[in-house]
Amino acid sequence: MAGHTRERLLVIGGDAAGMSAASQARRRRGPGDLEIVVLERGDHTSYSACGIPYYVGGVVADAAELIARTPEEFRERGIDVRIRTEAVEIDLGRGRVRIRDAEGAERWEGYDHLMIATGAVPARPRLPGVDAPNVHGIQVLQDGIDLGRAVERGGPRRAVVVGGGYIGLEMAEALVMRGLEVALVDAAEQPMRTLDPDMGELVADALRGVGVGLHLGERLEGFETEGGRVTAVRTSAGALPADLVVLGLGVRPASDLARAAGIEVGATGGIVTDRRMRTRSERVWAAGDCVETRHLISGEPVAIALGTHANKQGRVAGINLGGGYATFPGVAGTAVSKICAVEVARTGLNEAEAAAAGFAFVTAAVESTTRAGYHPGATTMRTKLVAERRSGRLLGAQIVGEENAAKRIDGLAIALWNGMTVEEMTGLDLGYAPPFAPVWDPVLIAARKAAERVEEDVRACDAAGG
Repeated sequence: MAGHTRERLLVIGGDAAGMSAASQARRRRGPGDLEIVVLERGDHTSYSACGIPYYVGGVVADAAELIARTPEEFRERGIDVRIRTEAVEIDLGRGRVRIRDAEGAERWEGYDHLMIATGAVPARPRLPGVDAPNVHGIQVLQDGIDLGRAVERGGPRRAVVVGGGYIGLEMAEALVMRGLEVALVDAAEQPMRTLDPDMGELVADALRGVGVGLHLGERLEGFETEGGRVTAVRTSAGALPADLVVLGLGVRPASDLARAAGIEVGATGGIVTDRRMRTRSERVWAAGDCVETRHLISGEPVAIALGTHANKQGRVAGINLGGGYATFPGVAGTAVSKICAVEVARTGLNEAEAAAAGFAFVTAAVESTTRAGYHPGATTMRTKLVAERRSGRLLGAQIVGEENAAKRIDGLAIALWNGMTVEEMTGLDLGYAPPFAPVWDPVLIAARKAAERVEEDVRACDAAGG
Protein backbone atom coordinates (compact mmCIF):
# COMPACT_ATOMS: atom_id res chain seq x y z
CA MET A 1 0.00 0.00 0.00
CA ALA A 2 1.41 3.40 -0.99
CA GLY A 3 2.23 5.89 1.77
CA HIS A 4 -0.18 8.71 2.50
CA THR A 5 0.75 12.08 0.97
CA ARG A 6 -0.13 15.14 3.01
CA GLU A 7 -2.02 17.81 1.07
CA ARG A 8 -1.44 21.54 1.35
CA LEU A 9 -4.03 24.30 1.69
CA LEU A 10 -2.72 27.78 0.97
CA VAL A 11 -4.93 30.63 2.22
CA ILE A 12 -4.47 34.19 0.96
CA GLY A 13 -5.85 36.56 3.60
CA GLY A 14 -5.89 36.15 7.36
CA ASP A 15 -9.05 37.86 8.53
CA ALA A 16 -12.69 36.73 8.76
CA ALA A 17 -13.16 34.53 5.70
CA GLY A 18 -9.62 33.19 5.47
CA MET A 19 -9.25 32.23 9.11
CA SER A 20 -12.79 30.81 9.30
CA ALA A 21 -11.95 28.56 6.35
CA ALA A 22 -8.60 27.54 7.82
CA SER A 23 -10.13 26.79 11.23
CA GLN A 24 -12.98 24.70 9.84
CA ALA A 25 -10.63 22.74 7.59
CA ARG A 26 -8.30 22.08 10.53
CA ARG A 27 -11.18 20.78 12.68
CA ARG A 28 -11.90 18.14 10.06
CA ARG A 29 -8.39 17.30 8.91
CA GLY A 30 -5.40 17.02 11.21
CA PRO A 31 -1.87 18.36 10.53
CA GLY A 32 -0.75 14.93 9.37
CA ASP A 33 -3.40 14.98 6.63
CA LEU A 34 -3.55 18.65 5.66
CA GLU A 35 -0.91 21.33 5.99
CA ILE A 36 -2.48 24.80 6.25
CA VAL A 37 -0.48 27.92 5.43
CA VAL A 38 -2.03 31.40 5.69
CA LEU A 39 -0.49 34.42 3.98
CA GLU A 40 -1.42 37.74 5.60
CA ARG A 41 0.18 40.93 4.33
CA GLY A 42 -0.71 42.87 7.49
CA ASP A 43 0.25 42.41 11.13
CA HIS A 44 -3.02 41.06 12.50
CA THR A 45 -5.41 38.14 12.03
CA SER A 46 -9.07 37.66 12.94
CA TYR A 47 -9.89 41.16 14.08
CA SER A 48 -13.11 43.18 14.11
CA ALA A 49 -12.88 45.81 11.38
CA CYS A 50 -16.35 46.93 12.46
CA GLY A 51 -14.89 47.86 15.84
CA ILE A 52 -12.32 50.30 14.43
CA PRO A 53 -14.54 53.43 14.73
CA TYR A 54 -15.17 52.59 18.39
CA TYR A 55 -11.44 52.34 19.02
CA VAL A 56 -10.78 55.64 17.27
CA GLY A 57 -13.63 57.24 19.25
CA GLY A 58 -12.22 55.99 22.56
CA VAL A 59 -15.10 53.63 23.36
CA VAL A 60 -12.65 50.71 23.06
CA ALA A 61 -9.46 51.59 24.94
CA ASP A 62 -7.02 49.14 23.36
CA ALA A 63 -6.89 47.97 19.74
CA ALA A 64 -5.88 44.52 21.00
CA GLU A 65 -9.43 44.09 22.30
CA LEU A 66 -10.61 43.93 18.66
CA ILE A 67 -8.45 40.88 17.93
CA ALA A 68 -10.26 37.56 18.31
CA ARG A 69 -7.20 35.34 17.79
CA THR A 70 -3.55 36.22 17.26
CA PRO A 71 -1.22 34.54 14.73
CA GLU A 72 0.44 32.75 17.65
CA GLU A 73 -2.88 31.25 18.77
CA PHE A 74 -3.54 29.93 15.27
CA ARG A 75 -0.03 28.46 15.07
CA GLU A 76 -0.70 26.58 18.31
CA ARG A 77 -3.69 25.01 16.52
CA GLY A 78 -1.55 23.80 13.65
CA ILE A 79 -2.20 26.66 11.22
CA ASP A 80 1.00 28.22 9.87
CA VAL A 81 0.17 31.94 9.77
CA ARG A 82 2.76 34.11 8.05
CA ILE A 83 2.17 37.81 8.67
CA ARG A 84 3.66 40.64 6.59
CA THR A 85 3.67 38.21 3.67
CA GLU A 86 1.90 39.22 0.47
CA ALA A 87 0.69 37.07 -2.41
CA VAL A 88 1.64 38.84 -5.66
CA GLU A 89 0.87 36.24 -8.36
CA ILE A 90 -1.13 33.02 -8.74
CA ASP A 91 0.07 30.37 -11.20
CA LEU A 92 -2.94 28.11 -11.74
CA GLY A 93 -1.17 25.81 -14.17
CA ARG A 94 1.58 24.88 -11.73
CA GLY A 95 -0.49 25.20 -8.57
CA ARG A 96 1.68 27.80 -6.91
CA VAL A 97 1.64 31.37 -5.56
CA ARG A 98 4.46 33.91 -5.74
CA ILE A 99 4.86 35.63 -2.40
CA ARG A 100 6.80 38.62 -1.11
CA ASP A 101 7.96 38.73 2.51
CA ALA A 102 8.55 41.72 4.77
CA GLU A 103 12.14 42.10 3.51
CA GLY A 104 10.99 42.22 -0.10
CA ALA A 105 12.31 38.76 -1.00
CA GLU A 106 10.13 36.74 -3.36
CA ARG A 107 9.63 33.01 -3.78
CA TRP A 108 7.00 30.51 -4.95
CA GLU A 109 4.82 28.45 -2.62
CA GLY A 110 2.94 25.43 -3.95
CA TYR A 111 -0.57 24.31 -3.07
CA ASP A 112 -2.99 21.43 -3.52
CA HIS A 113 -5.92 23.68 -2.62
CA LEU A 114 -6.01 27.47 -2.77
CA MET A 115 -8.33 29.65 -0.69
CA ILE A 116 -8.62 33.31 -1.77
CA ALA A 117 -9.84 35.63 0.97
CA THR A 118 -8.29 38.92 -0.09
CA GLY A 119 -11.17 41.06 1.20
CA ALA A 120 -11.98 44.47 -0.20
CA VAL A 121 -10.02 47.59 -1.02
CA PRO A 122 -11.22 51.09 -0.16
CA ALA A 123 -12.03 53.51 -2.95
CA ARG A 124 -9.28 56.10 -3.17
CA PRO A 125 -9.62 59.05 -5.54
CA ARG A 126 -6.74 59.71 -7.89
CA LEU A 127 -6.13 63.28 -6.81
CA PRO A 128 -2.90 65.09 -5.91
CA GLY A 129 -2.41 65.05 -2.15
CA VAL A 130 -4.42 61.89 -1.49
CA ASP A 131 -1.26 60.12 -0.32
CA ALA A 132 -0.41 62.81 2.26
CA PRO A 133 0.25 61.40 5.75
CA ASN A 134 -2.81 63.10 7.25
CA VAL A 135 -5.20 61.47 4.75
CA HIS A 136 -6.47 58.19 6.19
CA GLY A 137 -8.38 55.31 4.64
CA ILE A 138 -9.98 52.82 7.02
CA GLN A 139 -9.87 49.19 5.95
CA VAL A 140 -7.58 47.10 8.15
CA LEU A 141 -6.87 47.27 11.87
CA GLN A 142 -3.54 49.01 11.37
CA ASP A 143 -5.38 51.86 9.61
CA GLY A 144 -7.43 52.40 12.76
CA ILE A 145 -4.33 52.26 14.96
CA ASP A 146 -2.58 54.82 12.74
CA LEU A 147 -5.59 57.15 12.82
CA GLY A 148 -5.92 56.83 16.58
CA ARG A 149 -2.27 57.80 17.00
CA ALA A 150 -2.70 60.75 14.65
CA VAL A 151 -5.58 62.05 16.76
CA GLU A 152 -3.69 61.57 20.02
CA ARG A 153 -0.28 62.87 18.99
CA GLY A 154 -1.00 65.33 16.22
CA GLY A 155 -3.52 67.47 18.07
CA PRO A 156 -5.79 68.01 15.04
CA ARG A 157 -8.70 70.41 15.52
CA ARG A 158 -10.59 70.09 12.23
CA ALA A 159 -11.39 66.89 10.36
CA VAL A 160 -13.08 66.31 7.04
CA VAL A 161 -14.72 62.94 6.37
CA VAL A 162 -15.35 62.19 2.69
CA GLY A 163 -18.20 59.73 2.13
CA GLY A 164 -21.57 59.28 3.80
CA GLY A 165 -21.83 55.50 4.04
CA TYR A 166 -21.55 53.38 7.16
CA ILE A 167 -17.82 53.83 7.74
CA GLY A 168 -17.88 57.55 6.93
CA LEU A 169 -20.70 58.26 9.36
CA GLU A 170 -19.24 56.09 12.10
CA MET A 171 -15.86 57.79 11.72
CA ALA A 172 -17.49 61.23 11.80
CA GLU A 173 -19.11 60.33 15.12
CA ALA A 174 -15.84 58.90 16.45
CA LEU A 175 -13.95 62.10 15.68
CA VAL A 176 -16.67 64.26 17.26
CA MET A 177 -16.31 62.12 20.39
CA ARG A 178 -12.60 62.93 20.36
CA GLY A 179 -13.36 66.63 20.39
CA LEU A 180 -12.70 67.50 16.75
CA GLU A 181 -14.70 69.87 14.59
CA VAL A 182 -16.00 67.56 11.84
CA ALA A 183 -17.30 68.23 8.34
CA LEU A 184 -18.75 65.44 6.22
CA VAL A 185 -18.76 65.61 2.41
CA ASP A 186 -20.89 63.44 0.14
CA ALA A 187 -21.90 63.81 -3.48
CA ALA A 188 -25.37 62.47 -2.69
CA GLU A 189 -28.19 64.61 -1.32
CA GLN A 190 -28.50 62.37 1.75
CA PRO A 191 -26.19 60.31 3.93
CA MET A 192 -26.42 56.53 3.87
CA ARG A 193 -27.73 55.86 0.37
CA THR A 194 -28.73 52.33 1.31
CA LEU A 195 -31.75 53.96 2.98
CA ASP A 196 -34.65 55.69 1.27
CA PRO A 197 -34.40 59.50 1.33
CA ASP A 198 -37.06 59.94 4.01
CA MET A 199 -35.13 57.61 6.32
CA GLY A 200 -31.74 59.06 5.41
CA GLU A 201 -32.96 62.52 6.40
CA LEU A 202 -33.43 61.28 9.97
CA VAL A 203 -29.78 60.22 10.01
CA ALA A 204 -28.77 63.63 8.67
CA ASP A 205 -30.69 65.31 11.50
CA ALA A 206 -28.87 63.17 14.06
CA LEU A 207 -25.48 64.15 12.63
CA ARG A 208 -26.34 67.82 12.66
CA GLY A 209 -27.54 67.40 16.23
CA VAL A 210 -24.04 66.48 17.45
CA GLY A 211 -22.36 69.22 15.46
CA VAL A 212 -21.26 67.45 12.27
CA GLY A 213 -21.28 69.92 9.39
CA LEU A 214 -22.98 68.24 6.45
CA HIS A 215 -21.90 69.16 2.93
CA LEU A 216 -24.32 67.05 0.91
CA GLY A 217 -24.58 67.23 -2.86
CA GLU A 218 -20.94 68.33 -2.99
CA ARG A 219 -18.35 66.46 -5.06
CA LEU A 220 -14.77 65.98 -3.90
CA GLU A 221 -12.55 67.89 -6.35
CA GLY A 222 -9.13 67.96 -4.73
CA PHE A 223 -6.87 68.66 -1.79
CA GLU A 224 -4.91 71.75 -0.88
CA THR A 225 -1.49 70.95 0.54
CA GLU A 226 1.30 72.72 2.36
CA GLY A 227 4.57 71.11 3.38
CA GLY A 228 3.39 67.73 2.13
CA ARG A 229 0.24 67.74 4.29
CA VAL A 230 -3.35 68.41 3.33
CA THR A 231 -4.63 71.70 4.73
CA ALA A 232 -8.03 71.81 3.04
CA VAL A 233 -10.46 69.65 1.08
CA ARG A 234 -11.84 71.23 -2.09
CA THR A 235 -15.39 70.40 -3.06
CA SER A 236 -17.67 71.59 -5.83
CA ALA A 237 -18.97 74.22 -3.37
CA GLY A 238 -15.67 75.50 -1.94
CA ALA A 239 -12.81 74.61 0.40
CA LEU A 240 -13.04 73.06 3.88
CA PRO A 241 -10.05 73.53 6.23
CA ALA A 242 -8.65 70.21 7.45
CA ASP A 243 -5.94 69.03 9.80
CA LEU A 244 -7.09 65.47 9.22
CA VAL A 245 -8.94 63.74 6.37
CA VAL A 246 -10.73 60.38 6.53
CA LEU A 247 -11.84 58.68 3.32
CA GLY A 248 -15.04 56.67 3.57
CA LEU A 249 -15.91 56.33 -0.10
CA GLY A 250 -16.82 52.68 0.02
CA VAL A 251 -14.94 49.56 -1.03
CA ARG A 252 -14.68 47.20 -3.96
CA PRO A 253 -13.78 43.48 -3.98
CA ALA A 254 -10.01 42.91 -3.93
CA SER A 255 -10.15 40.59 -6.91
CA ASP A 256 -7.26 41.90 -9.05
CA LEU A 257 -4.94 39.06 -8.03
CA ALA A 258 -7.55 36.47 -8.99
CA ARG A 259 -8.46 38.24 -12.24
CA ALA A 260 -4.81 38.40 -13.33
CA ALA A 261 -4.55 34.63 -12.81
CA GLY A 262 -7.55 33.96 -15.04
CA ILE A 263 -10.02 33.22 -12.24
CA GLU A 264 -13.50 34.37 -13.24
CA VAL A 265 -14.66 37.70 -11.84
CA GLY A 266 -18.27 38.83 -12.18
CA ALA A 267 -19.89 42.11 -13.18
CA THR A 268 -19.83 43.29 -9.54
CA GLY A 269 -16.03 42.96 -9.46
CA GLY A 270 -16.31 39.99 -7.10
CA ILE A 271 -14.90 36.52 -7.73
CA VAL A 272 -17.53 34.10 -9.04
CA THR A 273 -18.14 31.01 -6.89
CA ASP A 274 -20.75 28.31 -6.58
CA ARG A 275 -22.80 27.74 -3.42
CA ARG A 276 -19.96 25.71 -1.89
CA MET A 277 -17.59 28.68 -2.43
CA ARG A 278 -15.65 26.95 -5.22
CA THR A 279 -14.44 29.14 -8.08
CA ARG A 280 -14.61 27.92 -11.65
CA SER A 281 -10.86 27.24 -11.54
CA GLU A 282 -9.85 23.79 -10.35
CA ARG A 283 -8.81 23.48 -6.69
CA VAL A 284 -9.44 27.20 -6.04
CA TRP A 285 -11.94 28.50 -3.49
CA ALA A 286 -12.87 32.03 -2.47
CA ALA A 287 -14.91 33.74 0.26
CA GLY A 288 -15.51 37.07 1.94
CA ASP A 289 -15.53 40.60 0.63
CA CYS A 290 -13.63 39.57 -2.53
CA VAL A 291 -16.50 37.44 -3.90
CA GLU A 292 -19.89 38.16 -5.36
CA THR A 293 -22.97 36.37 -4.10
CA ARG A 294 -26.69 36.23 -4.88
CA HIS A 295 -29.20 38.62 -3.38
CA LEU A 296 -32.06 36.51 -2.06
CA ILE A 297 -34.78 39.00 -3.00
CA SER A 298 -33.63 40.48 -6.31
CA GLY A 299 -31.87 37.31 -7.45
CA GLU A 300 -29.07 39.50 -8.82
CA PRO A 301 -25.33 39.10 -8.12
CA VAL A 302 -24.12 41.51 -5.46
CA ALA A 303 -20.89 42.28 -3.64
CA ILE A 304 -21.71 43.38 -0.09
CA ALA A 305 -18.74 43.80 2.24
CA LEU A 306 -19.86 42.64 5.68
CA GLY A 307 -18.05 40.56 8.26
CA THR A 308 -21.17 38.47 8.86
CA HIS A 309 -21.12 37.23 5.28
CA ALA A 310 -17.35 36.73 5.27
CA ASN A 311 -17.40 34.52 8.36
CA LYS A 312 -20.26 32.40 7.04
CA GLN A 313 -18.73 31.99 3.60
CA GLY A 314 -15.35 31.12 5.09
CA ARG A 315 -16.98 28.53 7.31
CA VAL A 316 -18.74 26.96 4.31
CA ALA A 317 -15.50 26.81 2.31
CA GLY A 318 -13.60 25.31 5.25
CA ILE A 319 -16.19 22.60 5.84
CA ASN A 320 -16.00 21.59 2.19
CA LEU A 321 -12.21 21.72 2.15
CA GLY A 322 -12.27 19.49 5.22
CA GLY A 323 -14.33 16.86 3.45
CA GLY A 324 -17.78 17.89 4.65
CA TYR A 325 -20.66 19.46 2.77
CA ALA A 326 -22.05 22.97 3.23
CA THR A 327 -23.55 25.69 1.04
CA PHE A 328 -23.99 29.46 1.27
CA PRO A 329 -27.51 30.44 0.19
CA GLY A 330 -27.03 34.15 -0.51
CA VAL A 331 -27.64 37.41 1.32
CA ALA A 332 -30.49 39.75 2.17
CA GLY A 333 -28.23 42.73 2.84
CA THR A 334 -29.11 43.02 6.52
CA ALA A 335 -27.04 45.66 8.30
CA VAL A 336 -27.19 47.76 11.46
CA SER A 337 -25.24 50.76 12.64
CA LYS A 338 -25.26 53.38 15.36
CA ILE A 339 -24.81 56.99 14.31
CA CYS A 340 -24.69 59.31 17.32
CA ALA A 341 -27.84 58.62 19.36
CA VAL A 342 -29.60 57.10 16.37
CA GLU A 343 -29.69 53.41 15.49
CA VAL A 344 -30.01 52.53 11.82
CA ALA A 345 -30.96 49.19 10.27
CA ARG A 346 -32.01 47.79 6.95
CA THR A 347 -32.65 44.48 5.21
CA GLY A 348 -33.73 43.43 1.73
CA LEU A 349 -34.40 46.10 -0.90
CA ASN A 350 -35.06 49.81 -0.54
CA GLU A 351 -37.40 51.58 -2.97
CA ALA A 352 -34.74 52.29 -5.62
CA GLU A 353 -33.40 48.74 -5.44
CA ALA A 354 -36.87 47.22 -5.66
CA ALA A 355 -37.65 49.33 -8.74
CA ALA A 356 -34.33 48.40 -10.35
CA ALA A 357 -35.11 44.71 -9.77
CA GLY A 358 -38.41 45.12 -11.60
CA PHE A 359 -40.78 44.87 -8.66
CA ALA A 360 -44.02 46.82 -8.36
CA PHE A 361 -44.45 47.66 -4.71
CA VAL A 362 -46.15 49.66 -2.00
CA THR A 363 -44.55 51.17 1.09
CA ALA A 364 -45.65 51.92 4.63
CA ALA A 365 -43.81 53.92 7.28
CA VAL A 366 -44.94 54.26 10.90
CA GLU A 367 -43.77 56.13 13.97
CA SER A 368 -43.77 54.24 17.25
CA THR A 369 -41.93 53.92 20.54
CA THR A 370 -39.28 51.41 21.56
CA ARG A 371 -41.06 50.64 24.85
CA ALA A 372 -44.49 51.22 26.29
CA GLY A 373 -44.99 54.97 26.04
CA TYR A 374 -45.43 55.34 29.80
CA HIS A 375 -42.26 53.40 30.65
CA PRO A 376 -39.13 55.43 31.50
CA GLY A 377 -36.67 55.43 28.63
CA ALA A 378 -39.23 55.04 25.86
CA THR A 379 -37.87 56.64 22.68
CA THR A 380 -39.18 57.11 19.17
CA MET A 381 -38.46 55.03 16.10
CA ARG A 382 -39.55 54.95 12.48
CA THR A 383 -40.11 51.65 10.69
CA LYS A 384 -40.57 51.42 6.94
CA LEU A 385 -41.57 48.36 4.92
CA VAL A 386 -41.48 47.73 1.18
CA ALA A 387 -43.98 45.07 0.03
CA GLU A 388 -44.71 43.61 -3.38
CA ARG A 389 -47.97 44.73 -4.98
CA ARG A 390 -50.84 42.22 -4.86
CA SER A 391 -48.85 39.40 -3.24
CA GLY A 392 -47.87 41.52 -0.25
CA ARG A 393 -44.54 39.70 0.05
CA LEU A 394 -42.05 41.63 2.16
CA LEU A 395 -39.25 42.98 -0.05
CA GLY A 396 -37.36 45.16 2.39
CA ALA A 397 -37.39 47.03 5.67
CA GLN A 398 -35.65 49.98 7.28
CA ILE A 399 -35.51 51.27 10.84
CA VAL A 400 -34.22 54.55 12.24
CA GLY A 401 -34.69 55.16 15.94
CA GLU A 402 -33.09 55.50 19.31
CA GLU A 403 -32.03 52.92 21.86
CA ASN A 404 -33.39 49.38 21.34
CA ALA A 405 -34.70 50.13 17.84
CA ALA A 406 -32.22 48.65 15.39
CA LYS A 407 -32.13 44.99 16.42
CA ARG A 408 -35.81 44.68 15.55
CA ILE A 409 -34.50 44.37 11.99
CA ASP A 410 -33.61 40.75 12.81
CA GLY A 411 -37.27 39.75 13.03
CA LEU A 412 -37.93 41.50 9.74
CA ALA A 413 -34.93 39.78 8.15
CA ILE A 414 -36.27 36.39 9.24
CA ALA A 415 -39.67 37.19 7.75
CA LEU A 416 -37.97 38.31 4.55
CA TRP A 417 -35.79 35.20 4.43
CA ASN A 418 -38.85 32.98 4.67
CA GLY A 419 -40.87 34.83 2.05
CA MET A 420 -43.59 36.01 4.41
CA THR A 421 -46.26 38.46 3.38
CA VAL A 422 -46.96 41.55 5.43
CA GLU A 423 -50.43 40.15 6.18
CA GLU A 424 -48.85 36.98 7.62
CA MET A 425 -46.52 39.14 9.68
CA THR A 426 -49.39 40.88 11.46
CA GLY A 427 -49.96 37.64 13.39
CA LEU A 428 -46.36 37.14 14.54
CA ASP A 429 -46.18 36.17 18.21
CA LEU A 430 -43.60 38.72 19.37
CA GLY A 431 -42.54 39.21 22.96
CA TYR A 432 -44.13 41.99 24.98
CA ALA A 433 -43.42 43.67 28.28
CA PRO A 434 -43.43 47.44 28.92
CA PRO A 435 -39.61 47.72 29.31
CA PHE A 436 -39.10 46.12 25.88
CA ALA A 437 -41.98 47.11 23.60
CA PRO A 438 -45.43 48.64 23.43
CA VAL A 439 -48.25 46.10 23.35
CA TRP A 440 -48.26 46.50 19.58
CA ASP A 441 -44.61 46.10 18.64
CA PRO A 442 -43.36 48.54 15.95
CA VAL A 443 -42.81 45.58 13.62
CA LEU A 444 -46.46 44.56 13.97
CA ILE A 445 -47.71 48.13 13.51
CA ALA A 446 -45.65 48.50 10.34
CA ALA A 447 -46.79 45.11 9.02
CA ARG A 448 -50.45 46.02 9.66
CA LYS A 449 -50.03 49.36 7.90
CA ALA A 450 -48.29 47.71 4.94
CA ALA A 451 -51.00 45.04 4.71
CA GLU A 452 -53.60 47.82 4.55
CA ARG A 453 -51.66 49.50 1.75
CA VAL A 454 -51.49 46.24 -0.21
CA GLU A 455 -55.24 45.72 0.20
CA GLU A 456 -56.00 49.33 -0.84
CA ASP A 457 -53.78 48.92 -3.89
CA VAL A 458 -55.51 45.67 -4.90
CA ARG A 459 -58.94 47.29 -4.61
CA ALA A 460 -57.81 50.31 -6.63
CA CYS A 461 -56.33 48.13 -9.36
CA ASP A 462 -59.41 45.93 -9.53
CA ALA A 463 -61.66 48.97 -9.76
CA ALA A 464 -59.55 50.34 -12.58
CA GLY A 465 -59.53 46.98 -14.33
CA GLY A 466 -55.75 46.63 -13.82
